[in-house]
Amino acid sequence: MKITAINTIILQLPFRHVGPPLLFAGKPRTTMEMLLVRVDTDDGITGWGEAFGPGIWPATRATIETLIAPLCIGRDPSQIQALGDDLRRKLHALGRSGSVVYALSGLDIALWDIAGKKAGLPICRLLSPAPKRDLPAYASLLRYAEPDRVARTSAAAVARGYRQIKLHEIGVAQARAAREAIGPEIPLMMDANCPWTVADAVATARKLRDVGLLWFEEPVWPPEDYAGLATVRQQGGIPVAAGENASGVMEFSQMFSANAVDYVQPSIIKMGGITEMLKVIALAKSRGVPVVPHSAYFGPGLLATLHVCAADPASTMIERYYCDLDASPLGTSIDPVNGQLSVPQAPGLGADPDPGVIRQYQAL
Repeated sequence: MKITAINTIILQLPFRHVGPPLLFAGKPRTTMEMLLVRVDTDDGITGWGEAFGPGIWPATRATIETLIAPLCIGRDPSQIQALGDDLRRKLHALGRSGSVVYALSGLDIALWDIAGKKAGLPICRLLSPAPKRDLPAYASLLRYAEPDRVARTSAAAVARGYRQIKLHEIGVAQARAAREAIGPEIPLMMDANCPWTVADAVATARKLRDVGLLWFEEPVWPPEDYAGLATVRQQGGIPVAAGENASGVMEFSQMFSANAVDYVQPSIIKMGGITEMLKVIALAKSRGVPVVPHSAYFGPGLLATLHVCAADPASTMIERYYCDLDASPLGTSIDPVNGQLSVPQAPGLGADPDPGVIRQYQAL
C-alpha cells in the first residue's frame, strides 16, 4: 500500500456563544476553525486526521501541502513511526514546534485511521485488547467574564449531564460564582490561559484555595516556564495542570523533571498525533503524573484522543468544548450522553467527516 495524495480541508463552523466576544490570537473568534487532513492510498483506503488550525491554519496548511505531502507520496502508510521520524529529521531546521508539528500531528492521526481501517478494527483495539467503551466528559466552558453568566452556564452544563466543569476565566469572583452554582460535590477546574507572572499566579492561587479547584490550569506566562509552574504548585496551595502548549515528549520530560504539574494535558493535534501521545502517556506513568488530555476541538483529533484514552487502563476525563455548532462534521459521534462520550467502534477513528457539512462550511 502506498500514499497517493495528501490534501487539506478548512472548515469554518459557526457556533453559538452568549457572552462577550471571544478572542483567539488577538482577533475576534466567530467560527470554530478546523483543519482536516485527508490521506489517500492506492488500495482505496482514505485516512482522516486533524492538525491544529485555529488562527494558524494558513501556515499549517502550507506546511502540509508544500513540505510534507511531497515527502510522503509513494511511501508506505503502515510505517507510521518510521515515516514520522524521517519527516522530523528532514524538517527539523524549519521548527520543532508550531505549524510543522501541527502538520505532522494531522498526518499521524490519518495514518492511524488508515491502519485501523486496513485491520478492520477501531484504533483503540489496535492499542488494547480490552479498551473502554465510553469515557467521562467534562464541560470545558468558554469565557463569559460576568460572574452571573458563569454561574448560569455552569449550572446549565450540570443540568445537561456533565459531572465535571472547567472554567476559562481569570477572576476569583467567577470561580466562586461557579462553585456556588454547582455545589461542593461537582469537580471544578479553572484554565487561565497563561496570563500571569509567577508572583501574580501564586497570589491568585491563594485566593482560590477556598473554591476547591481540582486543578489550576496554565496560570503562568510563558507556558514553558516550568520552574515557575513548580513555584505555583509549591506556594499556591492548589494543584496545577499544563501541557497543551508542549510540542513533544522532550518538553514533557522537562516539565516532569521540574515537578511542574499535578496533571498533564498533551494536545494530540499540537504535539505529534497518536504516536507521540502514546510516548507522553508512558512517560507520565513512569513519573506518576495523571494524564488528562487537552481536546477542545470537534474533529478527528477529538476521536483520536478518545481512542488513545480508551486503550489506557488508567482513569481520565475527556475535555469537551461547551458550545453548540451549527453543524458537526462528525455528527452525534462527539456528543456526550449523560456526561459520557462513547468511543466509536467502526474501523479506524470510527467516523469520517460528513461530506455535506464539508461542502457547506469549507473555506476557500
